[in-house]
Amino acid sequence: MADTFNYRIDHHGSLVRPGTLLTARAEGDPEIMLKAEREAVEEAVAFQRKLRTTVVTDGDFPREDFRSAVFDAVSGFRRTDTETPDGLPRWVAETLPKANGPLLADWAGRLTGLTVIAPKASLPSPAYLAATTFAPELAASGGPSSARELGEALAEIIQAEIALLVSRGVRLVQLNNPLLIGHVASEPAAPGALSFEDALAVDALAVRLEERPEGVRIGVCPGWEAPAAVDRARTERLYGGIPADRWILPHDKGTDAELDLVKALPEDRDACLGVVDATVSALEDIDTVMARIDAAAEVKDLEDMAVSPSRGFADTATRPLLSAENQRRKLVLVETVARYCWGNEF
Repeated sequence: MADTFNYRIDHHGSLVRPGTLLTARAEGDPEIMLKAEREAVEEAVAFQRKLRTTVVTDGDFPREDFRSAVFDAVSGFRRTDTETPDGLPRWVAETLPKANGPLLADWAGRLTGLTVIAPKASLPSPAYLAATTFAPELAASGGPSSARELGEALAEIIQAEIALLVSRGVRLVQLNNPLLIGHVASEPAAPGALSFEDALAVDALAVRLEERPEGVRIGVCPGWEAPAAVDRARTERLYGGIPADRWILPHDKGTDAELDLVKALPEDRDACLGVVDATVSALEDIDTVMARIDAAAEVKDLEDMAVSPSRGFADTATRPLLSAENQRRKLVLVETVARYCWGNEF
């Protein structure tokens, strides 16, 4: 039975899409695509169950990329012909967003019928979306007047979705904001459309859940890779500003900065350490991984930690970071590391 408090063996949610799913999506027939999505999700659940993970996701199989849960179900956004710096299609907010129905809850509800393992859902954070879609030139024609206004509107939508997900049986929710980690660097990244303070305020709105069943956890992933050095005061502001239960942190390089991110974490917050690199096919040496975990355990109680890959394996459907086989090997290693750390308590 899964450890409903810690969810020791975790992953970010996105998995390598099977070829049959990509082919069906390229053909464009809605019925064929939906059938392929359902079959692929069922296979993904079976795959995760065999790996003995303590959470299961739908692999992001019904979506184009890790932001699509919002873009597919929320009006007010327009896709452009340009790309973001990380190679994703750029979307802009033409009006304040409005949800047209559940974002992930329908798919998450199906997971509960496929396995008794705790379902997990991953969403883009409202601050991340606001920072990357706010277009000041559109304010005069009905667009949001500021990135903060846009972020607060998105936070309301995502908070409502989290509550719906929990009501459908989801027990672990992860919000992804890969821009946050740049704000805590000793030489912070340029704030862009949303300041550090505004980003904290916006994401804080989304994670507050007044009532929740026992075992529900809301986590935040602030980025895929630690900066060269982190500023302790800014890192403490990050953790203090967003009342998340779990922080999903990079821990696959063995740098001082990675350890500093763990050191600054409040005692009452869980840490999920991304201990294997999801971007390279070479398998990590388990003794090296364990040494990094041992170092983290010197500054954070091992009972308040979990392990995962460093990031999702396919944040974009058509550009997986690894092959399906190398993904499997990485996830098996994460499971093995968890057994080394906590035995068979799951």
